[in-house]
Amino acid sequence: MEFFCYHRDRPSSLELRMELLEDHWSYMDGYGAEMIARGPTFSSDGEAPTGSVHIVDLPDPAAARAFAFGEPGYQAGVYRDVMLRRWRNLLGRTMWDFPGGRTDGNRYLVLGLGSGQAADLDVPRDQDELITYGPLLSDDGATWLGTAVLMRAPDPDAARAVLTASRYADIEVHDWEFGGRR
Repeated sequence: MEFFCYHRDRPSSLELRMELLEDHWSYMDGYGAEMIARGPTFSSDGEAPTGSVHIVDLPDPAAARAFAFGEPGYQAGVYRDVMLRRWRNLLGRTMWDFPGGRTDGNRYLVLGLGSGQAADLDVPRDQDELITYGPLLSDDGATWLGTAVLMRAPDPDAARAVLTASRYADIEVHDWEFGGRR
């Protein structure tokens, strides 16, 4: 089962986040084989971290909760909240398989928070800029709750346009970069 996990930073937690960076990376290394994508989000100026995205393939919701809430930064109070949802990998690949590479262009996390009937269940025709793409689902996988996309785009507005705006209660766009050890 695939899961989308987004830890959102607490205000003024940057110093603690940086102190725990090696602990965070070591923890994530333990999930290397299960990792589909990972990486930090940043403020709109690209300077300050605002959160941490992890998409993982784990046996069940209990394992996903253990992953999300056992993370060292979460345990120490770096994050203000955690979004944990079932997810479906419609591209069938990891971020490391993205043909566009790790560094060229602007990268974004696009979160469409669902409202009503499911939307954007089919992968857009132009897949060249998509790193990951899939629906956010309830724990049992039966109810659509939104869509999560990691992608390369020229700017936040172009990233937002990958989703059908009228079908969502809200669409968030966050600067994002490939994660892992540097």
